[in-house]
Amino acid sequence: MPLLPVLGWMIFWAIMATGTSIAQVTTNSSKHAVLIADRIAILSDNELVAEGHVEVFHGKRKLTARRITYNTERHNLMIDGPIYLTDNHSTRILANSAMLDRNIQDGLMTGAKLILGQHIQLATIQLERSKGQYSTLHNAVATSCRICEEGDAPLWQIRARRVVHDQANRQLHFEGARLLIMDVPVLYLPRLRLPEPALERASGFLIPSLRTTTQLSTGIRIPYFQEFGDHADLTVSPYLSNRTSTINLTYQHAFSRGRLAFEGGFTRDDLIPGLNRGYVFGAGGFAFDNGHELYFDVEWASEEAYLHDYNLPNKDRLDSEIAFTRTGSTSYYRAGFIHFQSLREGEIETEIPTLVTEFDAYHRYTPQNIGGEIRLVLATQAYRRSSPLDEKGRDIARTSIDSVWQDNTIFASGLRTDWQLGLVADAYRVRQDRRFPSTLTRTTPYAALTLRFPLTRVRNHTIHFIEPVAQIGWSHASNDIILGSQTNSIEFDEGNLLSLSRFPEPIARQDGTAFAYGGTWRNLTQTREINLTLGQVIFSKDQNGFSRTSGLSGNISDILIAGQYKNMRNFDLTARAILARNVRVSKSEFRANWYEKSFDLGGAYIFLRTDPTENRSNTISEVKMDASFDITPYWTLATDWQYNVTNRRASKTGVGLTYVNECVEIDFSIERRNTSSTHIEPLTEFRFNIVLHGFSTNSKEEEQVRSCKG
Repeated sequence: MPLLPVLGWMIFWAIMATGTSIAQVTTNSSKHAVLIADRIAILSDNELVAEGHVEVFHGKRKLTARRITYNTERHNLMIDGPIYLTDNHSTRILANSAMLDRNIQDGLMTGAKLILGQHIQLATIQLERSKGQYSTLHNAVATSCRICEEGDAPLWQIRARRVVHDQANRQLHFEGARLLIMDVPVLYLPRLRLPEPALERASGFLIPSLRTTTQLSTGIRIPYFQEFGDHADLTVSPYLSNRTSTINLTYQHAFSRGRLAFEGGFTRDDLIPGLNRGYVFGAGGFAFDNGHELYFDVEWASEEAYLHDYNLPNKDRLDSEIAFTRTGSTSYYRAGFIHFQSLREGEIETEIPTLVTEFDAYHRYTPQNIGGEIRLVLATQAYRRSSPLDEKGRDIARTSIDSVWQDNTIFASGLRTDWQLGLVADAYRVRQDRRFPSTLTRTTPYAALTLRFPLTRVRNHTIHFIEPVAQIGWSHASNDIILGSQTNSIEFDEGNLLSLSRFPEPIARQDGTAFAYGGTWRNLTQTREINLTLGQVIFSKDQNGFSRTSGLSGNISDILIAGQYKNMRNFDLTARAILARNVRVSKSEFRANWYEKSFDLGGAYIFLRTDPTENRSNTISEVKMDASFDITPYWTLATDWQYNVTNRRASKTGVGLTYVNECVEIDFSIERRNTSSTHIEPLTEFRFNIVLHGFSTNSKEEEQVRSCKG
């Protein structure tokens, strides 16, 4: 309903009724209107004047001004500023004067400034509003930078002959646009369309980026984003240089019961002339009724060098998987299919299991007559190699049935006992390997008793916790089957200290009696936490299948040491090591993080001794560090360093410098990557990105705003 056709008469009767100089008027229509002013006067039969602190409310619009004159014949408002008009929470208009219609939505405003969200401001001498949707600015200037004094040039600005703000579609259309940096023209665009700052998704070009490498020269990436409703989108990113032509695609789709996302690239370049190169990565998941879920992921690359050359995840083995699961309160099953692609130098893909089929079913129930819990497990796996050669093309299929009863008792003294009693049966089918019969079976009964005695003391606001633990376990494998290949990656850690089989896969099982002992100590205060774990295993006989550096070979294992120090505010340190009886470390790792308001510092060290059983022909000794320092409130320095101690050279070195304020973000980085591979060349890469805050979805409200110094 129009705001002011009868507003003058209603104000007149309100003044007569109250006898005061402040009037408030409301209509009884569905769209109420309210006028508040210090003084209201009727100058003639067709003119009404409100002065002072004038406020008009109509629907979602609010207008404040110094003076409003309403003409009942022309049905327009003559408004003297300063004027402040809001249509919603994200759009505001400031002006010196205006002539608007009676609904305060269409008309002409002079000396106007259009503010979108908390980022973008557009200034113009004349602003036209029409159809309640469009605001047209002539000879406008747009920026998100803070302007300290009249006439000062912002860091960046867009000057345009004409700008149209489409409020309904939340778009800005520029005509004859020029981008100026520090008042210097750097780019001209006849037409330009940009989204509102608060609009998270809108079709159009995204911010381009520059990338220079020693192999691909200087190239530019120009992404284009296309939305398909509120549930799907596609990003097309051409990457062009004088040595490569690459097209990258990213597709995302959300469904009512799940989502999927894919990314990939297709390349023709000078690095490998005449060869089509590329990659595809993707994943998705869907949830159905009764706990059923479907998950899949895809990983493929034309070769390892492609991932290295185009700065993609540096993986030497890619896996693609599809799996279907169901999770219930007492049961779980999973059926999956996995395909592996090897990118490792020297590894022949036809001689490793590239196709794996799995099915696992778990069920547990509580028998009332004997107590405790019974768990039943059915597991099948099939590994297939594509090589036609004997031994090298061995295929294995396994079916295992495992049943176990377990129970625990806690005594009044605090001692806890855990019992396990079970039987597992394995059946194997072996093809294309004359060293083994085609059918193999094995039964393994097992039992274990675990004792824990937790002790706690609180003193001076400090909690001391000690838990010694010991386990006696027994298992007997009726057939000593070692099929290899799946047992060459063995870790001895806190997770399997009390396990009856420490092999990662049931291709092999432990045999005999094992005594595991150790303990945990914890010291906890309000400001820090310290944890320390020790453990060792004694076997009744040597175990076949454990590698030399696993810490489990022989009849006495190495000593496991693991610790953590955590400052509740800003520091944590984690360490783990396998220590032999001759005080020789076979494996160790350290990780630390220290973070303050002005800097973050992280580091890691890993050490692995030579072990052919684990496909490690050389000792690995590597240090990694990354840091970020706030040099000033606007400048941040970041470094990333990876050093190979064995080869005495840096495998990765990077440094980046970032400038961020309320209206711009500038990133510059240099990275050097070396490699031990003979078919991958070392790479030096330069990156340069500029983000104009306000028009990008990654604009942040909390960015540092520059101060004006007078």
